[in-house]
Amino acid sequence: MVAGLEITGLETTGLDMLEAQLKPRSHIIEDASTLTDVVLDAMSKAPDLRLRQVMASFVRHMHDFAREVRLTEAEFELGLDFLNRIGQATNDCHNEAVLFSDIIGFSTLVCLLNNGQNGATETAAALLGPFWRMHSPQTENGGSILRSPTPGPALFAHCRVTDPEGRPLAGVEVDVWQASPVGLYENQDPDQVDMNLRGKFRTDAEGRFWFRSVKPAGYPVPTHGPAGDLLKAQKRHPFRPAHLHFLAYRPGYKTLITQVFVDDDGHLDSDVVFGVTRALVGDFAEGRGTPPAPDAGAPWYRLDYAFVMEPGEAKLPVPPIR
Repeated sequence: MVAGLEITGLETTGLDMLEAQLKPRSHIIEDASTLTDVVLDAMSKAPDLRLRQVMASFVRHMHDFAREVRLTEAEFELGLDFLNRIGQATNDCHNEAVLFSDIIGFSTLVCLLNNGQNGATETAAALLGPFWRMHSPQTENGGSILRSPTPGPALFAHCRVTDPEGRPLAGVEVDVWQASPVGLYENQDPDQVDMNLRGKFRTDAEGRFWFRSVKPAGYPVPTHGPAGDLLKAQKRHPFRPAHLHFLAYRPGYKTLITQVFVDDDGHLDSDVVFGVTRALVGDFAEGRGTPPAPDAGAPWYRLDYAFVMEPGEAKLPVPPIR
């Protein structure tokens, strides 16, 4: 009899366990300590394993963040309004979401983790930034990227693209873009024509491309939106050091997105978007003697810079603006 009762008890326990395994977990919340596990369980059936991994980690960190700072309801509402305003401030000519990611260092972190031996070493890659546009004008080597009169010291850039072993890469398409000497990209400035200070070049058999421009100037990032409000609240300046943007593309090689910074800029060590690495500081040497072009005048500058492309996937980014 006792044995029978024991068997019955064991059978009942086994059935209960099987039933518990088959029965969906209740999503009724007991208290704050159980919420995170319930949310993770609700998302655990996602067929996309990477989506499941990313969202599970995101939820854990967001929930832990709220617990750590004891987030108030008023602060939560303020945060939601901040995100809403990011969307409202984004349009065809300005991407506030990219800007916000930049000023908190998140864009640079993703860049570093995906380049330079997975973040273990300094990298020649840098941020795309919020102002890259597709379909820059195809320009012959030696040509100018000035599409309208743009006052400023002339710059003659001589660049070379190689593989990691130093072999020249021919046929690389290189997008170049920059702000004007007054610190504005053409889509920000009604005094500049469309595509001013933008050009697309193709490397020759020696991996070289060269062009004329004007020496870029540092500039403040846009501060009219919520990202600007955050900078002001944190008592941070909004300036980026002067730089040129480059995007190098060739099938069989990982697309290189980078910037080259002017070495005498006063904000080189305090870039608002944390984008400067030592490898990206260029030598903008003041020219001596007769400039390469008779109309250049003085002062004029020369930049010599070498880019290295690694084997990998050639993929163009999604343009942040049109």
